[in-house]
Amino acid sequence: MRVLLTTWGSRGDVEPLAALALGLQELGAQVRVCAPPDEEFALLLERVGVPLVPLGPTVRSVVAGPKPPTAQDAFRLAPELVAARFDTLTAAAAEGCDALLATGLMPAGARDVAEKLGIPYVLACFHTLGLPSRHFRPGARPGTPSPADETDHRVLWEQDAQRVNALYGEALNSRRAAIGLPPVDNVRDHVLTARPWLAADPVLCPAQGMTDLDVVQTGAWILPDDRPLPEDLEAFLAAGEPPVYVGFGSMAAHAPEGIARVAVEAGRAHGRRVLLARGWAGLAPVDDADDCFVVGEVNQQALFPRVAAVVHHGGAGTTTTAARAGTPQVVVPRIADQPYWAARVAGLGIGAAHHDPVPTAGSLSAALATALTPGTLARARAVAGTIRTDGAAVAAQLLFDLAGRDRPSA
Repeated sequence: MRVLLTTWGSRGDVEPLAALALGLQELGAQVRVCAPPDEEFALLLERVGVPLVPLGPTVRSVVAGPKPPTAQDAFRLAPELVAARFDTLTAAAAEGCDALLATGLMPAGARDVAEKLGIPYVLACFHTLGLPSRHFRPGARPGTPSPADETDHRVLWEQDAQRVNALYGEALNSRRAAIGLPPVDNVRDHVLTARPWLAADPVLCPAQGMTDLDVVQTGAWILPDDRPLPEDLEAFLAAGEPPVYVGFGSMAAHAPEGIARVAVEAGRAHGRRVLLARGWAGLAPVDDADDCFVVGEVNQQALFPRVAAVVHHGGAGTTTTAARAGTPQVVVPRIADQPYWAARVAGLGIGAAHHDPVPTAGSLSAALATALTPGTLARARAVAGTIRTDGAAVAAQLLFDLAGRDRPSA
């Protein structure tokens, strides 16, 4: 059995597919992953023995500039990704493929390749932000904004669909026509399907009441990590009380300006050392004091239980890893689903949400004051025991069964 997985997005969009690929391999399936050709993503997939099939431009080339991508950038990228999916996925599936699962940035083109090949297609997401709902407004998207006075959620979601059509519709339908498929009039709903999979923990991101679609919630897809921590990091951890971890992952252009200095000052205000994750934002020490340490790529599953708090951007993966560790969090959201995760962390009582996207030393210190209380720590440890760890195995079995449903018996 051969299964094709695809995504385009940050590490948080790639690492779950590595976890799913591992689960599928354990069931005996052969797996190929089409993803952005960033070096760190290739190394990530190497850990599970799956080569990366390059799809589209590197994510770093799009998001790691001095300024965040613009709407014009989005309108250039969207048709480029549609073309890349038609070409790359078709070639990747040429040797035989029994199912295709897509995730990441609006994977327009993936379902269409599956349709042409006559194989099952699944859309997976890591949060509910983009799933139509009568209860919530859609998130921001490039294109013509909805009127400020519009409050009807049904109308707002219709306008959201129009924005997706403006981004992807022409490119998608021209490629569909080229392979003999009829046009689609609602790209968003076509990509999502009526039954998307939600790869998120039910406690951290409950699906019930969040969307009008028939969601299959598997739990988060967590890649096991048994890598040891670097010796110099171990030495730093052993040299004092647990530090405050600060990291913004691949949020280079979106990381708050001056966040390294702000974080160090906020940590010092509480008598805490600070552990900076370099990430794509290139966080670096602000002085020569020995109470700050910078780390590169590291096993967060091993690290987070040994820090006093995790300050981060609010990605689904980081939020879940910190929650599993039972470590209090401070979420400084900037874009997309990050405000949701910030609100959820605060609502569960496992940390604090810093709603201003540009923290000061004072405001971040205040958020840390909440995170570092004994009550927050107790609540974080209690919630940690409820986080599911079998999401990737559940999804792998579902996809394995779906792929094999129409296969002839041996």
